[in-house]
Amino acid sequence: MKISEIMTRAVIRATPGTTIREAAEKMRSYGIGTLPILEGRRRLGIVTDRDIVIRLLADHGPVAKMPVIEAMSPKPACCFPDQDVAEAAALMGDLQIMRLLVVDRNDDLVGILSVGDIAENASEELAGQALGEISEKRRSALPPIASRVSAQR
Repeated sequence: MKISEIMTRAVIRATPGTTIREAAEKMRSYGIGTLPILEGRRRLGIVTDRDIVIRLLADHGPVAKMPVIEAMSPKPACCFPDQDVAEAAALMGDLQIMRLLVVDRNDDLVGILSVGDIAENASEELAGQALGEISEKRRSALPPIASRVSAQR
């Protein structure tokens, strides 16, 4: 199965000047957890709800007016619409990420592929394998006390 068959095509985006508050409002309104950051057609990065919490809230007090560029991950992982879904799932597992930007051969953003898209539209087993790799690698990267707490859940 090809990525183009299951990816989410309607992509909600942000610009480098979008504030954290505006980004959070978009995420809440659309029920999403990630926003690609674009300047015109150029991809600058991606910001997730987790990025906002881990990179900003944990270190900086009030952040609502900060631009999302302060929390984004530069050089987001991408795939092509004509790639096989299994390749994308393997990449997600290897990189410990739950979403890939989908770009065409001109490097224009055309969609987003999530582990959820794979589970709902392609293969729950494949999505489960990717999620297992993501979780396992994250758990092994935790400090010893956090690993024990995580294992008890």
